[in-house]
Amino acid sequence: MQTPRPNFTLLILGATGMVGSQSLKLALSDQRVSRVIAPTRRPIAAHPKLFNPVVDFESLPVADWWNVDAAVCALGTTINLAGSKEAFRKVDAGYVLTSARLLRDAGCARFVLNSSLGAEERSRNFYLKVKGQAEAGLMSMNFEALTLVRPSLLDGGPRPERRYGEELGLWLGGHLGRLIPAKYRPVQTSTVAAVMHEAALSDRQGLYLIESDELQHYSTGKS
Repeated sequence: MQTPRPNFTLLILGATGMVGSQSLKLALSDQRVSRVIAPTRRPIAAHPKLFNPVVDFESLPVADWWNVDAAVCALGTTINLAGSKEAFRKVDAGYVLTSARLLRDAGCARFVLNSSLGAEERSRNFYLKVKGQAEAGLMSMNFEALTLVRPSLLDGGPRPERRYGEELGLWLGGHLGRLIPAKYRPVQTSTVAAVMHEAALSDRQGLYLIESDELQHYSTGKS
């Protein structure tokens, strides 16, 4: 990977979430990144490198700050938290694609998405179908570089809300370990954030998919 050019600006979507907050921490501490843009619904802690526009994702503005070198997207919710399937779709596909169009139209060349294992727009599973729709929409936008990261269950420690299915999956992953195929093992949120960060700063062109079993190699220090 080449060193990004001077004055490299990175935008982070979902900077208050489990993956996004770690992406923000990585970007602010990386000397290769000169400026970080993090649009959020509520203000976040100030930093000399950070510009934090407070926005309504229902009505995102056309603004100069969309003009960045690369963007990392960790926007996402659950059906339970969103309140309905359509509210979930609005966040995980609608907000993602609206933001991506604003970025593309402003000249952003690189987009990195935290998606999901099994994402497929023709899936019978609603969650995976929405994730697949977001991926398909991004692929139609012709970014110079598009990276889709597809982790299995995310392991980032306790959440403020209970997710019983996720907790069961993490328990099984912790107790069964390597008896579970690599693609289905839980993935550390710090690993996902690190992989997304490096993809955003890479000079690689075109479409690149990083599946969950490949993330296992990153988490164990392999390449």
